[in-house]
Amino acid sequence: MLFAVKMDVALPQDLDADVRTDTLAREKAYSQQLQRDGEWVSIWRIVGQYSNLSIFDVRDNERLHEILWNLPLFPYMRIDVSPLAQHPSDISAV
Repeated sequence: MLFAVKMDVALPQDLDADVRTDTLAREKAYSQQLQRDGEWVSIWRIVGQYSNLSIFDVRDNERLHEILWNLPLFPYMRIDVSPLAQHPSDISAV
């Protein structure tokens, strides 16, 4: 199942510097492993924001939920999920 996921990050200004550094390092490692595994298909930065738009290809809703809840930055995120379906005008679908 394909999902578009928009993630807006809002780290607290007073977050301890060591906690911030550790959290960001764990987030990067986790997301890159999911990319290598093929579940996190692509990730795009949204210009001018601390946000990204990502495409996930996972077996079901529960797997996406599990991935998102395990993001180290999850406590500092607002997340919008949109399920995706093939568009009938997409020439790559032929």
